[in-house]
Amino acid sequence: MNNIKEFFANNGIHIKREDLFLLAFTHPSYNADAKTKHHDYERLEYMGDAVLGFVTADLIYKYHPHMDQGLMSKLRSNIVRSASLANYARSVNFANYIRTGNSIQTKQINESNKILEDVFEAVIGALYLDQGIDIAYQYIKAFVLDDIRRVNIDDLTDAKTRLQEEMQAEYQDRVTYEVTHADGPAHDRTFYVDVIFNGVILASGKGKSKKEAEEDAARKALNKRRT
Repeated sequence: MNNIKEFFANNGIHIKREDLFLLAFTHPSYNADAKTKHHDYERLEYMGDAVLGFVTADLIYKYHPHMDQGLMSKLRSNIVRSASLANYARSVNFANYIRTGNSIQTKQINESNKILEDVFEAVIGALYLDQGIDIAYQYIKAFVLDDIRRVNIDDLTDAKTRLQEEMQAEYQDRVTYEVTHADGPAHDRTFYVDVIFNGVILASGKGKSKKEAEEDAARKALNKRRT
C-alpha cells in the first residue's frame, strides 16, 4: 500500500487528519489480520454516499435546467452506480492505497467494483469531514461533471420504454412481447423473445432472463426504425 499523503499531495489536497483518510482506505478484511474491530471505511462510506448524492443532484440541476425530475433521478442513479464510481476510483489508482487483509491482493481490489465504490464514497466522506463541503464539492465535480454534461438522454430510458413511447405516439397502440422458446440447463437458461406490433414481428432478442431478452428485442427494433 502506498502512502496516502503522497496521493493527496499529488492531487493538490492538504489533509488535516491523516487518521480519517487511513480509515477511508481500510477494507473490513484488514481487521482480521490486524486484530482490530470496526476500524474500517464503512461509517465514512455512509457519509460519503450522502455527500456524493447531494453534489451530483446539485450539478445535474444546474447543468440541465430543462430536464424533468424523472430524468434527473435516472441520471443521478447512472452517475452514482457502482460501475461508475469504481471507474472513477480506478482513474486515480485507488487500489494502490487500500489496506486489506492478506487474502486480498491489489489486482483483486482493482477488479472489484464493490470495494472501489465503497472506498471512493469513504474518501469523499473523509474529505467532507476534514475539509468541508466546498472542497468535497470540487473534488466530486472533477469526476462527474463530464458525464453529467455529455449524457445521452436515450441512455437514461430503457429500450422497452422508448419503443413503447414511439409506437404509442405514432400509431396510438401498444407493442407486445412473446417468449418463443428457451434453452440451456435450468440454472443457465437463455430466453428468446419476439417484439410484436399489430401481428408483425418488429425484432427478436435473447437474454438470460425474460426481461433481458425483451430489452434486447426492443433495442433491435429501435435500431431498425432508425436505419
